[in-house]
Amino acid sequence: MPDFRYTARDSAGKPVEGIVTANDRAGAMSQIEQKRFTPIKIVPADAAMKAVSESPAKALPASSERAAEKTLAKTDPKVAPAKTSAASGKNATSSSASGPIPTVSTISHSQQYLFCEQLAHLLSAGMTLDESLGVLVKRLKQPKLQALSRSLHQSLIDGRSLSQAMKDFPKIFSSLFVNMISAGEASGSLSLILRRLTTYLADIKSLRDRVQQALMYPAFLVVAGIGLILVFMTTMVPQLTSFFKDTGAKLPAVTKMLIDANDVITGYWWAILGAIMGAVMLFKAAVASPAGKLAWHKFKWHVPVFSRIPRYRFYAQFARTLGTLTENGVTLLKALELLEDVADNEYVRLRMVQIRAAVVDGATLSGASAPQKIFPEMFVDMMGVGEQTGKFSDTMNLIADVYERELDKQVQVVSTLIPPMVMVVIAAVIGVVIYGILVAVFNLTSGVRTR
Repeated sequence: MPDFRYTARDSAGKPVEGIVTANDRAGAMSQIEQKRFTPIKIVPADAAMKAVSESPAKALPASSERAAEKTLAKTDPKVAPAKTSAASGKNATSSSASGPIPTVSTISHSQQYLFCEQLAHLLSAGMTLDESLGVLVKRLKQPKLQALSRSLHQSLIDGRSLSQAMKDFPKIFSSLFVNMISAGEASGSLSLILRRLTTYLADIKSLRDRVQQALMYPAFLVVAGIGLILVFMTTMVPQLTSFFKDTGAKLPAVTKMLIDANDVITGYWWAILGAIMGAVMLFKAAVASPAGKLAWHKFKWHVPVFSRIPRYRFYAQFARTLGTLTENGVTLLKALELLEDVADNEYVRLRMVQIRAAVVDGATLSGASAPQKIFPEMFVDMMGVGEQTGKFSDTMNLIADVYERELDKQVQVVSTLIPPMVMVVIAAVIGVVIYGILVAVFNLTSGVRTR
């Protein structure tokens, strides 16, 4: 059996080198992963000296290159296939090892999902991390993803681990993401972690998209209603009320109120706009202070009906993320630290800090969560069952499924309630306008008949 020389990283992230004997390259990779190492590069021992003088991407076997090509082409039509292995090897060398590394600060959620998915596919297909990133540099056509892949690839060549390289992009890879990658490197199961991260990103995106799509129609109705009321007050009312003023007749109280309101809107619109802007600035200044921010976030957490959507979204995302983290070897304390900001709410974050402090003191997570009153009783009870049965990760994923369904119900309820509420407000305003006009018309016609 042939020998293979490898470069990898151990569970502490330190580079290691060695030689394994296996039937083929896949067998060599399997042996390396059994040692809980993350393979970086694998080459036949007799070709090791030649591979050192060439680009790591060029050491990619033709069979792996073709497999990568097929994998990427199936999963994303935007990924361009290589014309030949030799030509693509040269492209990888020139794109990853020469010239300045382009910088990228942010990417969209869909691009992050695509990058994670493609990298997971390549690693699962039997390629090393070095080869996978080299292939992504060549194949991904989006400029930002190509720049990201190239930067990560160069960092790997410079001797850094993938998790260390990802820390250079805090707006792309969150602390939660980086810690899961680090756990995958430490356990030798990076491809498995990436597949789970891909599933996690898809779940979170689906959750957010469902909420946004369900609230889009009510938001449109609110904007349309405000616009309709403004049009009525600034165009139709002035045309009708000018006629009543010319008659000199005494106008009813409702009609006079409409005329006064129109005069204020048309004559002092700049003052109204300034007052609104001032109120917004004052509100932002108040919320910027720690006490004001805490009070506002507490109000948002407890406001009737409409707070259910952010709360249920937090429950689902918290449970899904905690289950994913603990399932992949992240300790409970570290997971709770990473989850402190998942709600994007200062009131909840402070209680999460207290929950983690109680867990540090020896309490169970369910026991520490109950006094804080941020989770429903059923959530805490199910969490306690998971702790008692030793199936905590599975239970948290089950809780996530439950509250995702509840979230869908709450979104449906709110999105059903908002349209009729908006329509009632619009009808009330327009009804007052029409009533004021009709009363004035009736009074005017009555006066004419009397004469």
